[in-house]
Amino acid sequence: MDNLTHSLFGALMGQMGLKKKTGLAMPALIIGANLPDVDAACFFWLDGVEHLGFRRGITHGPIAMLVLPLVLAGILYWFDNWQTSRGRRPKGRLPVNFKWLYLLSLIGCVSHPALDLLNVYGVRLLEPFSSQWFYGDTLFIIDVWLWMLLGFGLWHSLNHEKEKLNWERTGRIWMYLSLIYIGFNGVISTSTAYGGSADRRADEVISSPVVFWFWEREIIWREGRVWWFAKHDFANNTRETTSAVRSLCSRSAIDRAAQSTSEGRAYMFWSRAPIAERAADGTIVIRDARFYDPRARDRFAVSIPELQCVDLGEEPRVR
Repeated sequence: MDNLTHSLFGALMGQMGLKKKTGLAMPALIIGANLPDVDAACFFWLDGVEHLGFRRGITHGPIAMLVLPLVLAGILYWFDNWQTSRGRRPKGRLPVNFKWLYLLSLIGCVSHPALDLLNVYGVRLLEPFSSQWFYGDTLFIIDVWLWMLLGFGLWHSLNHEKEKLNWERTGRIWMYLSLIYIGFNGVISTSTAYGGSADRRADEVISSPVVFWFWEREIIWREGRVWWFAKHDFANNTRETTSAVRSLCSRSAIDRAAQSTSEGRAYMFWSRAPIAERAADGTIVIRDARFYDPRARDRFAVSIPELQCVDLGEEPRVR
């Protein structure tokens, strides 16, 4: 998810009462909720699309979930001592307890891959022990409805805190509502994740959330080398097939051709639904069906050398 969502989630966890556990609890929760995205530094040393094969991996795995909170808690603990030694420590700050700083940093960090799991981009939850990608297909990467639930909940709880009301209860209620919203979206994605023609079952199906219209899904399914795209309206229980794209080759053939370049290897390591097409200049371009947009054809795409297609037999006709 985007970093605003991670930050709001961390802050609302604090307003559930966790910020009373120790001084600097809110920084531990909010920074911790964003800390796994430290892997964005890879843009400084990776070229082109190579970052796709690096992001959401090692800093989102189990070792990082132990080490990153320890680093954050250590920095916050040092910062509190540094302010104290210079007489700059705020008088209203609670005493700092390292154990609670670590636990809250851990909670914040763990919330990050949990939220990242909710979209179609995916996350490697077990890195470095396994490089398997996991996909939740539940929310769009930027969900304005979740922004509103978390943001209004945060404001409501802070306002109740100023008025000396039960602000922890208010924070918990809004967190529960946010989790119910996430769960409802999971139900939508699960119930709409089907595809295929009358004479052939789909080989793979992705129920992809769309921006703003949370009750709609872009359904992407593969029949042989043909990727189909449909719009599903959960509220009205309607589905309309919008387009179809035929890949030049099978995934295995694309994988073999992509091995010749570092960008190709990284792209295929990340890609969940690769489509091989021939560009206007004759080169072979690989795109991913999850982010396939004819209006932005250079987004999430990589060029690879000429490839030899394997004989897959009869392919489904584009209707």
